[in-house]
Amino acid sequence: MLKKTIYKAVLLVIVFISATFAQQKWAQTGLQFLSVSTDGRAAAMGQAMTSLSENSLALFYNPASMGKMKQFVDGTASQNSWFADMQHNAFSIAISPANGRYGVIGATLKNVDYGEIQGTVVAENDQGYHDTEIFTPTAITAGIGYAKSLNDKFSVGGQASIVAQELGKSIVPEGEDSSIVKNNVANGVSFDFGTLYKTGFKSLAFGMSVRNFSNELKYEDEGFQLPLTFTMGISMNLFDLIDENINSQSLLLAVDAVHYRSHPEQINIGVEYALKDMFFLRCGFRSNEELQTMSYGFGINLVGLNIDYAYTPFGAFDSIQRFTIGFSI
Repeated sequence: MLKKTIYKAVLLVIVFISATFAQQKWAQTGLQFLSVSTDGRAAAMGQAMTSLSENSLALFYNPASMGKMKQFVDGTASQNSWFADMQHNAFSIAISPANGRYGVIGATLKNVDYGEIQGTVVAENDQGYHDTEIFTPTAITAGIGYAKSLNDKFSVGGQASIVAQELGKSIVPEGEDSSIVKNNVANGVSFDFGTLYKTGFKSLAFGMSVRNFSNELKYEDEGFQLPLTFTMGISMNLFDLIDENINSQSLLLAVDAVHYRSHPEQINIGVEYALKDMFFLRCGFRSNEELQTMSYGFGINLVGLNIDYAYTPFGAFDSIQRFTIGFSI
């Protein structure tokens, strides 16, 4: 009876949050790096990860999935070579004491290096400005999450994160003969929530998540909100429909329906072929994307060490490449 009450309460919270706060406010959100996938597996599968990632990486997509982690310790390090020489780096780690009896606790860190930008200030010369210092904008988020498998089918989880962005200094005129220097920094706290349901019908699973839920952040007087995202996902090993005894191979299909605050709704589709849980081939599709519709990748998993790679064509910009190295014991 208690567990049924918990299930209903969690589902009501997610529905309430999504209905109340997931209004579309295109071009009115900030810190968009929170919506960018950094790890190789997720990127190669079109970010259709809401019902997958039963390890520390789940904290980036659906914290509840971490509750199904079978290893004692799992950690990852990812690098995303974004266009315009921007670099995204992400790290995750999770620990499951007593075989998950008391839940799984994890932590994440993600930072962005936007490269060097030449600062300027208004001046009365032919150009209308003169150069100041070169500055390097950065953004970072660090979070702590917890997930618990309530039974063999249902898991819940959440994460609280500190988010911050620093856009360098600016010289602002104050009166006719004076000026002040201001540091352009915005920071706040965000929350992620999720549920995962293993149906019991072969490998079919459902997941739901709410990510980047926060109060309004501000630069000076201009307020903005984080890219709140509500996602529902489904996944299954399609070989289960043919023969459950095919243990050496799997063909995983994952589909996510995504509602953004700052972007049109999307359907993300990911496919992963696995051979003996050691070698993986992946591809993904994202609807309502003009530049990064398709993605491709592969993975290798040997003796607790895994390497994942993703390649995403990005239209007129350079292609995007992501690497992830992970370990588990």
